[in-house]
Amino acid sequence: MKRVLTAVILIPIVVIALFKAPLLLFALLVLGVAVLATHEYLELAKAQGFRPFRALSYLFLASLFGFVAWGSLEVARQMPSWLRDIPAVEGVTGLLLVAAPFLLMIASMRRDPLSQSLPDAAVSFLLLPYVGLSLVCLVLMRAYQNGALFVLFLMLVVWTGDTAAYYVGSAIGKHKLAPRVSPGKSWEGTIASAVGAAVVSVILLHFASAIYVGLSRIHLLDIPGSVLYGSNAQGGLLQPAPVWLALLFGLGVNVAAQLGDLAESALKRGAGVKDSGTLLPGHGGVLDRIDALLFAAPLGWLFYVSGLGVYFRLHGILGR
Repeated sequence: MKRVLTAVILIPIVVIALFKAPLLLFALLVLGVAVLATHEYLELAKAQGFRPFRALSYLFLASLFGFVAWGSLEVARQMPSWLRDIPAVEGVTGLLLVAAPFLLMIASMRRDPLSQSLPDAAVSFLLLPYVGLSLVCLVLMRAYQNGALFVLFLMLVVWTGDTAAYYVGSAIGKHKLAPRVSPGKSWEGTIASAVGAAVVSVILLHFASAIYVGLSRIHLLDIPGSVLYGSNAQGGLLQPAPVWLALLFGLGVNVAAQLGDLAESALKRGAGVKDSGTLLPGHGGVLDRIDALLFAAPLGWLFYVSGLGVYFRLHGILGR
């Protein structure tokens, strides 16, 4: 019951933030989620005997978001005047990202014993691609034309797969998928997850234009312009993606999502804990809730920029 109630509360908040928040606010909200996930990741690392560099980890995470958000706001011409007056920010954050591995190695020289130097530095640096780069992809995708709609589709594919795996696996799951990593996961749930994600992906991408029209009519798409392809002004229609591409997207995202789930399960099992935290009743911690998205988001971004984004560009004018 707690699991369902938490989802009922969180999903509308996520959708509203995705569609209605200005790009800068959206980036800050995603950064907030990243900070919470970082805290849990660092605690899992600590429970496994590592001593991550906490201050540097948070600094590099903030730098990554600052660098990407700054560039997105500039290109989208949504840069607040007070930010425009601080021209050095993008250069400083970019420099910190480049220097991150070197600074961690320098800091690790103080570790005792020295055999912990490399593991502690490596665990700290892994945070950047695992949590930082993955979540910053959401900011990048949100900045594209109809990027909010694309991110919603991506999340729906991930959520569908997760839900199908949970209920089918609980009902008929008999053959263990990865008992050493996650004893509760089954091949039956895995197959149901892939099928559910593929079906939902085909439906969403086939009816993308109708969904776009429906969201436009309730003013959910009244968001600022985009980075790459212009704004949604004057309305328009979305072309349906080919079935093969929709299937590839759904299956690819699902495989990435399931691997993300297993990867986080391995972290928790190594740390000897059931959940990464207790912030979300019925769901555990923030990392528990976004583990699948951490692997799926970069792949979703790759799909968008590699060709799927064409089907989120506007063509023609909506009838009034």
